[in-house]
Amino acid sequence: MKIERDEARILSGVRHGLTTGAPVTLVIENRDWPNWAELMDPLAPPPAKLSPRQQRLVKDITKPRPGHGDLAGGIKWRQYDLRNVLERASARETAIRVVAGALVRQLLERFDFRFASHVIRIGSAVLDREVDRADLGSLAAKAEASEVRCIDPAASRRMIEAIKQARRKKDSLGGVVEVIVRGAPAGLGSCAQWDLRLDSRLAAALMSIPSVKAIEIGLGFEAAGRYGSEVHDEIYYDPQGDPARQCFHRTTNYAGGVEAGITNGEDIVARLAVKPISTLNRPLRTVDVVTKKPARAMVERADHCVVPAVAVIGEAMAALVLADAFMAKFGSDSLVEIERSYRAFLESPY
Repeated sequence: MKIERDEARILSGVRHGLTTGAPVTLVIENRDWPNWAELMDPLAPPPAKLSPRQQRLVKDITKPRPGHGDLAGGIKWRQYDLRNVLERASARETAIRVVAGALVRQLLERFDFRFASHVIRIGSAVLDREVDRADLGSLAAKAEASEVRCIDPAASRRMIEAIKQARRKKDSLGGVVEVIVRGAPAGLGSCAQWDLRLDSRLAAALMSIPSVKAIEIGLGFEAAGRYGSEVHDEIYYDPQGDPARQCFHRTTNYAGGVEAGITNGEDIVARLAVKPISTLNRPLRTVDVVTKKPARAMVERADHCVVPAVAVIGEAMAALVLADAFMAKFGSDSLVEIERSYRAFLESPY
């Protein structure tokens, strides 16, 4: 539901449009916050008497939603007022991740990184044609032009109708999104330590997005059913080729741009499986955590489908991980030094 403006304000770390090296502090105002100011006050005691609106806001707060973090978090932190859990578990926190991702993208795009994302599936509505990633700019523009970030108009209409059907049923839908990054040079990441492998770091970051339940890179699960000769990308060399790839290239990209935890210069391609969100206007059965009696789950303000938003968040999370890996290889204290280090890499082919 589009009730938020999501305008970020910069409080520190930027002066006259340039970062200073100090921590960058960003804040996004939430239009719904005034309704909660008294109920969520960090110091004042709870209001002695609740207004009718406040009563609606706190109604059923002891009745956890199946699929959400309500019950698991309540048990973990011994909280019976599940508001203390669900606010932090809310996907609303990803708004600031997108802002942070936009910041680091400006650094990466200076070194020819390009990002795109699009929706492949919502419920049973599927993009049923091959995705042409050759013109990444065109793919990104088509996704932006679609309400559901699908590059095919006919598939977009099917997806919109699927969401409308879910809304009529007071239900929710999940789907699949694809995130693509072009221009990452060969050599980011590492196979020397498990926690530095770039594919594992990307998988962790993308899986951290609420509602994401599975990640695949490149062929992903499909590779499990093929012969090795049908999975591995053959290698070619062109002395006039792309220096960011050290002049090597592939004609296929089944690996999704990462081999042994290290970028190989091809497009990084990741797909995310997104479950239907757990807040339903037709609540499921649950148990009241105080009375321990059967109940119907609480109903919070919610969308019926968050899949298109997950695609945008996925771009941001990929940018944050790749910026960290890029700085680990080429980083220093100033842009001038980073550019000098990157230039030396390009000018000294393997």
